[in-house]
Amino acid sequence: MSNSVTLVGNLVDDPELRFTPSGTAMAKIRMAVNRRWRDRSGEWQEEASFFRGTVWDDQAEQIAESLEKGARVIVTGRLEQRSWETQEGERRSVVEIRIDEMGPSLRWATAKVNRTQREGGQQRAQGAPAPQARESYGPDEAPF
Repeated sequence: MSNSVTLVGNLVDDPELRFTPSGTAMAKIRMAVNRRWRDRSGEWQEEASFFRGTVWDDQAEQIAESLEKGARVIVTGRLEQRSWETQEGERRSVVEIRIDEMGPSLRWATAKVNRTQREGGQQRAQGAPAPQARESYGPDEAPF
């Protein structure tokens, strides 16, 4: 069985960046996905669905730094259900997207991409030049 979802929509808030007590980054997003269609009489109809999602680690920091409210984004991930009990004893449940990949949609926008570089196990976004080409590559290495 497979559980995967791809959504294209607009952020309704700036990504909310948080850190766990151990220092792991986590960002929460909310997005709206609009659907437009013509009804039987030929009139345009529109409906919006709203989704919440979470993204972790370095990608959370990069999303919080790169995207803002109103940005049109493409999100891929999987649906996860979370349940809890309120202080009044009521059971609540929500389905959210556990985000694997997220980026700006370039259908009506442009973006400048800065590659991240790993240093000591951590990634850092930099406007650094591309890595230098090597003369030879091993049998299992791609030359890019």
